[in-house]
Amino acid sequence: MDALLSPSQLAAFLPVAVLITLAPGPDNLMVLALGMARGRRAGVAFGLGCALGCLSHTTLAALGVSALIAASVPAFTALRIAGGLYLLWLGIQALRSARPLASMTATSTAESAGRLFAKGLFANAINPKVILFVLAFLPPFVAAGRGQVGWQMAQLGLLFTLETIVIFGAIGWSAGGLGQWLARRPAVGAWLDRIAGGIFLALGARLLGSTMPA
Repeated sequence: MDALLSPSQLAAFLPVAVLITLAPGPDNLMVLALGMARGRRAGVAFGLGCALGCLSHTTLAALGVSALIAASVPAFTALRIAGGLYLLWLGIQALRSARPLASMTATSTAESAGRLFAKGLFANAINPKVILFVLAFLPPFVAAGRGQVGWQMAQLGLLFTLETIVIFGAIGWSAGGLGQWLARRPAVGAWLDRIAGGIFLALGARLLGSTMPA
């Protein structure tokens, strides 16, 4: 049995994966908001963390662990609460760091790229909605007749992660450029942080208020 994905699988999967990644969603909004508020470096670092967080879900899905979590109401609820509270915490931190334009550069460089990357990675890794997405999105592109279903899932997840890295990196970079342009306008800097904080808070509240799909 073939170990690698077939060209037809790749041709069917990649365009759909790119469209899904480009569609507005929680990760996109977080990368966009942080890039605008903190600059290109922050947006790209956080975006790469979010993208690589997909690898954890892919690994769990390939091993079958995600299916067990998705089927367990207590496990799903625990992840949902943890993810929602973490997003709320990020929102509060962004609101607390709202600052005048003069201090924008100094504040954005105070937090290392590694720390921002870790925040993005953690935010994605504990999001139960991503678990359900991976379980729903990857299997239709698996060719059962080719065997090694777990390995096929892993390859699909890796491809999804790679294209997400490119797209989220581009979003973070572009948002940072837009933020720099807006930052030349009086009093915009603090509002960018407030907008970012509001987005994080809204996403956290939405996650906390959601229920496990039937």
